[in-house]
Amino acid sequence: MSPTRRTKIAARAKDRPWVRLSDEQLLRKRFCDLRLSIRRSPLAAHVRRLYADLERRGIALRPHVWLSEEWFSPDGVPGIAVPFYLAHPRLERLERRIMHEAEGGNTRLLLRILRHEAGHALDNAYRLRRRKRWRAVFGPASLPYPARYRARPDSRRYVHHLGEWYAQAHPTEDFAETFAVWLTPKSGWRKSYADWPALHKLRAVDELVASVRGVRPPVRNRTRIEPLEHNTRTLAQHYRRKLARNRQIRRGLADELLRRAFSPERSRRDAPRAATLLRAHLRPLVPAVARALRIERYSVEQVLRMLIERSERLKLYVYGNRRDALRYSRWMLERLTGLYSERETPHLPL
Repeated sequence: MSPTRRTKIAARAKDRPWVRLSDEQLLRKRFCDLRLSIRRSPLAAHVRRLYADLERRGIALRPHVWLSEEWFSPDGVPGIAVPFYLAHPRLERLERRIMHEAEGGNTRLLLRILRHEAGHALDNAYRLRRRKRWRAVFGPASLPYPARYRARPDSRRYVHHLGEWYAQAHPTEDFAETFAVWLTPKSGWRKSYADWPALHKLRAVDELVASVRGVRPPVRNRTRIEPLEHNTRTLAQHYRRKLARNRQIRRGLADELLRRAFSPERSRRDAPRAATLLRAHLRPLVPAVARALRIERYSVEQVLRMLIERSERLKLYVYGNRRDALRYSRWMLERLTGLYSERETPHLPL
């Protein structure tokens, strides 16, 4: 190893002594004491790649990116907040241990999320949501953001990008998802969506970007909301809040996902009850999900029986075709079984 490289490694170790701490010791650290930086992290290369995608498309905007506790792009700010754990492998390991996942923890998903958030940043930078064309295609951005939304798995009016039919949540998410598909290199969206009504949204994005190509954004503020260096919370406090929020979400998640897939109204006379459909496909669904998650069938069957019971209590019906309902049901069963089969949460120090 060269003397220069040894010097750099020694400097990093001195700058970040917390890297060698145990999880319990690390959780006592405050965010502001971690001294994290995107420039000195693996994130830097991915941000440069996003900028290259934008440059290739002739977009002048370069969203400023900063570290915070979660992913978000604030209204009125043409920038992107990225979760802190993506700035260092040690923090990502801690995130996976406590939350059992790290959103954006692989290159493919990280770039997908960055492109989605870049859609929000572009909307903010050029105030696109105020334009008549934007509103006619995506709807009014002023609509209240729903606590839940009903997914229509068989709908071709929306693109598929991040998963969970996220484009259906709100007009601003619809735009961000459509922009992300449009921006992705070699996505072949004209061919992939040729027979979809969503194609007109992709064309609208193409037109909107053409109208601002080479134009300096009117909104150029570099505001950073909740930046990490000003955050005096400890990692333990952060995870305690995050786990409490997730427990609350999980309690209502089964009903929310069921309402996305099925309807309390019988759309046609021969529409079967959701519980009947799930019960009829219990045998093929359970082993398929058990294999996918590599867990015991018993755990999967218990979650499926809970979904059948809730479907009966909520009096839900299949409102689309059965194939799409079954496809969504398998995804829903995998998601909930994965959540309910999580290991115990480690002790979080005060």
